[in-house]
Amino acid sequence: MRKRGIGFLFGVLCLVAASAAEAAAQQVIQGQVIGIGGRRAGLNRPFRLTVNNYSSPDDVVQLNQALRSGGQEELLRVLSRLNAGRVAIGNNVGMRANAIIATPRPEGGTKLTVLYVRDVAIFELRYGTRSADYRFGYAEIYLDSRGRGQGSLIPSAKVKLEGDNNWVVEDFAEFPARLMGLRSTGRVGPER
Repeated sequence: MRKRGIGFLFGVLCLVAASAAEAAAQQVIQGQVIGIGGRRAGLNRPFRLTVNNYSSPDDVVQLNQALRSGGQEELLRVLSRLNAGRVAIGNNVGMRANAIIATPRPEGGTKLTVLYVRDVAIFELRYGTRSADYRFGYAEIYLDSRGRGQGSLIPSAKVKLEGDNNWVVEDFAEFPARLMGLRSTGRVGPER
């Protein structure tokens, strides 16, 4: 009986140590998302982006090739295989952030481009609403060298490729939501 208790305690300690090591290798960006227009105008909700790893240049090349060859459907297929972190709007678990692209800014700091496959509601699919064609979520986050910043969020977007590697993002709503009061904690290793 005592050996089982010691074994159980050892197992729990190993799990706690493993989760602490995993949490140490994450970057967490928290702030507020504020709706600008439409039904969500003025609505203020918590925003949280957990970055496990940044998307590699090879991932970005794959995304561009998918847009070039098959458009939205091919991008959806390629994007569903990627996992760079989680994005949560409101007080929930959130959804997988499929691609997180970090770009250094000339004045210091970082620009994060986040692309994820959004959850399409059953009623959108059942009734064939126009919003069902907007399968992605998109965010641009600008952080300064201290890890503070702001950005914009498009919860329902279409992504198109213009030129060789310039993404054009079409918003389903009139205006993108604002990300404000963003603060970053933790660090992420190099892209995978």
